[in-house]
Amino acid sequence: MNDKRTITGIILAGGKSSRMGTDKGFLKLNNKSFVEYSIKALKPLVSDILIVSDHIAYDSFGYKRIKDVVKDAGPVAGIYSGLETTESEYNLVLSCDIPLINTSILEKLIDAIDYTSEIIQIEANGKTMPLIAFYRKACKEKFYNALQNDERRLRVVVNQCKTKNVLLNANEYDTTMNVNTKEELKTIINEYNG
Repeated sequence: MNDKRTITGIILAGGKSSRMGTDKGFLKLNNKSFVEYSIKALKPLVSDILIVSDHIAYDSFGYKRIKDVVKDAGPVAGIYSGLETTESEYNLVLSCDIPLINTSILEKLIDAIDYTSEIIQIEANGKTMPLIAFYRKACKEKFYNALQNDERRLRVVVNQCKTKNVLLNANEYDTTMNVNTKEELKTIINEYNG
């Protein structure tokens, strides 16, 4: 089941980035914006890419941009907005702050597709990652109900779905590193620039 015509990539780029103080999708590593790394990792695997963001600047990447259906509700709203818009049953969801992500990590999610799991997420170093994950469109109702009940915690909503974890090897942990603070940005630039 890795027919890319049936998969949509959904990039969550709508965060306020309060700890970073700027839009993380436009941070740069090797002169390339973080969101471009997400696009590059998804592109070989999907037929379409949606960027969930209220920021018009994301239009410059040439993909359909959709706004959060519910404002200021974090990734729960971002995922719901993507699932509401997608025409695909199968969707790869990525946050825009993981510049080391690559296609082979995402292929592991596709290879793990089965008939029962609604969410298949990466697990690295004992931590599950619902923002590097595969979502069935059918999850949409659970996300909608969560938003109606003012539930903003992504893990709470994910735990209401049938989930499966794909374990990474220790040498793959770096690929899932997300950047939330200026210190983390400095670290990643020093280690991976050039």
